[in-house]
Amino acid sequence: MKLIVGLGNPEIKYAFTRHNTGFLAIDELLSRLGNLGLEKDMFDGIFTKTKIDDEDVIIAKPMTYMNSSGDFIKPLADFYKIEAKDIIVVYDELALPVGKVKVTKEGSAAGHNGIKSIIANLGTEKFIKIRIGIKDEKPFISQIDFVLMKYTPEELKAQKENIDRAVDIIFSIIRNGIDKTMNDFNGV
Repeated sequence: MKLIVGLGNPEIKYAFTRHNTGFLAIDELLSRLGNLGLEKDMFDGIFTKTKIDDEDVIIAKPMTYMNSSGDFIKPLADFYKIEAKDIIVVYDELALPVGKVKVTKEGSAAGHNGIKSIIANLGTEKFIKIRIGIKDEKPFISQIDFVLMKYTPEELKAQKENIDRAVDIIFSIIRNGIDKTMNDFNGV
């Protein structure tokens, strides 16, 4: 079983902000799977259980706010007996430019507070990370203000390709494994 989690902030005022790019990827995944909803509500998050091909998966969004994402992921993974290596986390990455999506099977938080929370709760960096680039060259804007800014309609349209790519990566991980997926997607 795999746990697929998109990171973001739950309030409507954060919808379509750069920091909610992980939520947007989960929405696209649910759409591709027949417009599934996240009907279960436990551990301060929402999720659904389904299958991708023959693999059992849980698709989820924490409702804990970004900086406490691990407070949802750890108890959910424990409840369903999912190992850290079978957790896939999709999120925004300020260190990557818009247009880049990278997948790794381990690694540090690189300053991302949501990932810091997950690492602290799981006690390991060895979970799958799909990082969607949001870096832009907007001058004189603090990092916090930038990630909490809403995408403009033009930016959201451009980012849609990266969100689609992140979902393609999720399907590839399920179908082909993480190593082949990293080989296929990271150099592009």
